[in-house]
Amino acid sequence: MKRNSRLSSTLHILVHMAEKPERSFTSEQLATFIHTNPVVVRRTIAGLREAGIVVSSRGPGGGWQLGRAPGAISLADISAALGETLLPFNTEPESPGCLVEQAVIAVLDDFRAEAERLLAQKLAGITLADLAADFRRRYALIGVSTHAV
Repeated sequence: MKRNSRLSSTLHILVHMAEKPERSFTSEQLATFIHTNPVVVRRTIAGLREAGIVVSSRGPGGGWQLGRAPGAISLADISAALGETLLPFNTEPESPGCLVEQAVIAVLDDFRAEAERLLAQKLAGITLADLAADFRRRYALIGVSTHAV
């Protein structure tokens, strides 16, 4: 099964932004942090702009910055802005008339609802500031990172 890395990639670039809140990052710079194309970055963080998590400016010195303090941005906010489920299975019926499929979907839908509730609760309790603090703690122990902030 293919792993969805959209949330982890987004968190990665947001931690870089949190570490340099006074700096504007271009899509090209952010793309280097997660080894992807700048178009992918722009597409990914478009929903974050709509949610006020990031802001963008044009022209010389323009780019992306956090729209709020890192302590005011929860992982639940970020996940919701991305608009994707984090659970790895789909319960859309392929054969709506099949009673076996209906039984399976009923069980999985109940499981999904409970898992999503617990996941959202956990993500709401972790902020971007928490992630940035953990990065700084790890950096202080090791003293190196694979790329500069």
